[in-house]
Amino acid sequence: MLKFGKNMSRIGKLPIKLPTGVTLSITPSDLEVKGPNGDLKMKINQAVYVEVKDDVAYVKTKEEGASSLHGLTRSLIANMVRGVTEGWSKTLELSGTGYRAATTGSELQLNLGFSHPVSVKAPTGVTFEVKEAKITIKGADKMIVGEIAAKIRGLRPADPYKAKGFRYEGEIIIKKAGKAAKAGA
Repeated sequence: MLKFGKNMSRIGKLPIKLPTGVTLSITPSDLEVKGPNGDLKMKINQAVYVEVKDDVAYVKTKEEGASSLHGLTRSLIANMVRGVTEGWSKTLELSGTGYRAATTGSELQLNLGFSHPVSVKAPTGVTFEVKEAKITIKGADKMIVGEIAAKIRGLRPADPYKAKGFRYEGEIIIKKAGKAAKAGA
């Protein structure tokens, strides 16, 4: 039987390089990352802690058996650092006759074949861009960008029979055949 020692997570062992202009402040239970695209906050589990040396952050564990939290915490911090420097984006493609999207300020107006138009409000830190039939959701927080993209896609998911609706950029929808005509009728 293998015995796992302290800091056995492969992802958790990797250092996080802090680019110029990014600051990481740590309190016993919170972590805050500030950068050019804003600032993000996160609660930290008590089983892990973060050290910063020479613009490099290291995630360490306090207890045995916390390797899953070790890797998770490191990944979340790395996503926050990338979010405040480069930002995150998701692109949705809209296909279907009469389906339209437009932005008005911080709202996304959608005509999806319902009896009424649907509007989606952008939370703080998230922006919408519409070009032709593509909607790009941009923001610093990866979780919020993904959640908004999933919410929009859930309004009219891609139909496998007619290939109408929302799909993520690069997503392949395998088209299904409809009912076969009755034989010999």
